[in-house]
Amino acid sequence: MKIKFIMESKKENFLILFGEQLKDIRKNKNISQEELAFRSNFDRTYISGLECGKRNPTLKILVKIAYSLDVPISQLLSKIDFSKENKENNDEKD
Repeated sequence: MKIKFIMESKKENFLILFGEQLKDIRKNKNISQEELAFRSNFDRTYISGLECGKRNPTLKILVKIAYSLDVPISQLLSKIDFSKENKENNDEKD
């Protein structure tokens, strides 16, 4: 039970960081959630869920959103630290 909770906590952290970055990019481009939803063919509530870290997007969704925002996928993921040192530090905390 504890292991599952730890994994969910880490997953949620990544989703929150992704959501923050998505929101930052969208706002910097002066695009509303409604406009992004229209451009990417998603519901506005789905965009909101992504920005709040409540949704876990697939690669296909990341591609559609990046294309809709005219940014590389890497920019959407830039707040997430994928380094080995970060993984080891997180493992030690658990």
